Amino acid sequence: MLYSEVLDSVQAQDGAWTAAIPEDWLQGRSAFGGLQSALALRAMRALVPRSVPLRTLQTTFLAPVPAGKIGIRAQILRSGKSATHVEARLMDQAQTLCIVIGIFGAARPSAVQLIPVQPPVECDKPVVFPFIAGITPSFTQHFAVRWLRGGLPFTGSQLVQNVVEVGLHDAGSATEEHVLAIADFIPPIALSVLKQPAPGSSMTWMIEFLGDRVDGLPLQGWRMDGELSAAHDGYTSQTGMLWGPDGRAVALSRQSMVVFA
Repeated sequence: MLYSEVLDSVQAQDGAWTAAIPEDWLQGRSAFGGLQSALALRAMRALVPRSVPLRTLQTTFLAPVPAGKIGIRAQILRSGKSATHVEARLMDQAQTLCIVIGIFGAARPSAVQLIPVQPPVECDKPVVFPFIAGITPSFTQHFAVRWLRGGLPFTGSQLVQNVVEVGLHDAGSATEEHVLAIADFIPPIALSVLKQPAPGSSMTWMIEFLGDRVDGLPLQGWRMDGELSAAHDGYTSQTGMLWGPDGRAVALSRQSMVVFA
């Protein structure tokens, strides 16, 4: 299923929502993390109009989200003059699998202005990330990805910075939900340091939107600049800056991950 088709599976039901996750959007035992956050966001948007931009989304991954039908609950925690805080949970009956907090904020006048500038990257031979059924995660078949700097997972790379060009196979143009998928594609950079396969997963993920609109941007030609900030005792911290196809800074990402190696 296309990404937009999975998002469109979100349906209101008895004061909550349901969604259907297909097998091809799994990442091991669980649904792709970017999709989990996007499904929660789709339910949140039933409570907050799209005219109010998403500013930040904070996700805690509690348990694997399996393929099949899941429940989603969403509620407004607080709504002020400019900002609205919303919570959403992905549910398997009574069990909470994922908790997402979104903050939506209307624009306001400010004397503080700082626009990040995309740094150049030189790459003579980009490395294409291949989809290999049964080996690479199922969800990766929906993306077109090239490594411009750093190494693919399990290649024994010594670089802690990765620059990855990402495109998403879907119809139409970019939305907030597409940004979540594109920004979350980059795997734990710690896996690139390893020389043999080992499992890894995200515990928490925070993404901050740096502008108020992404509508109309194409789904190809995005770039994620990621850096492994720290790693110890099996836990890692990773940051990333997502650049749009037009070179504009779109989102800032930070993840806490665990690597079982």
